[in-house]
Amino acid sequence: MNIKITGSGSYIPTRIVTNLEFAQHEFLGEGGKPLPYSNEEVAEKFKQITGIEERRYVDEELLTSDIAYFAAQRAIDDAKIDPETIDYIIFAHNFGNVKNGAIQTDILPSLASRVKHSLKIKNPKCVAYDILFGCPGWVEGVIQAQAYIKAGMAKRCLVIGAETLSRVVDPHDRDSMIYSDGAGASIIEATDDEGGILAHETASFTHDEAYFLFFGNSYNVTHDPDVRYIKMYGRKIYEFALTNVPLAMKDCLDKSGVAIEDVKKVLIHQANEKMDEAIIHRFFKLYKKTPPEGVMPMSIHKLGNSSVATVPTLYDLLIKGQLENQEIQKGDIVMFASVGAGMNVNAFVYKV
Repeated sequence: MNIKITGSGSYIPTRIVTNLEFAQHEFLGEGGKPLPYSNEEVAEKFKQITGIEERRYVDEELLTSDIAYFAAQRAIDDAKIDPETIDYIIFAHNFGNVKNGAIQTDILPSLASRVKHSLKIKNPKCVAYDILFGCPGWVEGVIQAQAYIKAGMAKRCLVIGAETLSRVVDPHDRDSMIYSDGAGASIIEATDDEGGILAHETASFTHDEAYFLFFGNSYNVTHDPDVRYIKMYGRKIYEFALTNVPLAMKDCLDKSGVAIEDVKKVLIHQANEKMDEAIIHRFFKLYKKTPPEGVMPMSIHKLGNSSVATVPTLYDLLIKGQLENQEIQKGDIVMFASVGAGMNVNAFVYKV
């Protein structure tokens, strides 16, 4: 028995927000001090570091559970399965449903329950639950799905990663330019087909690193102090990722028994282009190798960082031939990896 991704789907919001659209923002530093350079300079430096040219935001009437349903339905259709045969729906997100203009999240009922409702699944033995695991949530959901299947508790799972980060960003914080909205979903199931998940690795670093990403006040000191926004210590996250992600990836690859030369693609969380490139170089350097050209597909330039949605969306685009100059074939070895709030790191090695 092997455990494979038999279907995938994604939802990419239609609203495109370019870097130029941040020109009218009043960006501030901590304590409300104006930045010592123009918004044009902020945008140019931002693009150089992150690679992001534009990002996607959902329409005002849509919620995280809505776009998750769209992606889930596409994954079910792609797998050509009866949704009543799904044993688990595992929904990774971090902020629940936040309505446009609202300051509260809504996670009652769970977003997974809402997606199951939208899919019109009647089977009560289809268990639906949410996980909060930072940006690595979808990868961790896949690892959990594999565990259920290996334990005989399930034969088929739906794993979703979706977020509407545009609803929880501080408009006065230049880091708000990183974040975007989106959803990705996959069907994970037992199959006699060759390949599947070969090894996995997960770690949580919380002693000194727990609050590298957190909810904090707006940089505009006149804003309501009880309204919080996503905040981060970017330099600390960068250094943490460069130290810990390559090591986790190596541990995972070594457990799989696959040689580094056989890794065709690395699908890494689309957080920051420069950071992702540095992680890949350090990973290959651990084997005294240099990364082959095209080993790291990217979607961040046009889609931004949609947290838990980046990796499943990237896989969906890649497997369906929608990434320029990128493709994977049956039998290829692909490594999935992510890093995010917690601080959590994870990876799995997969044979297509």
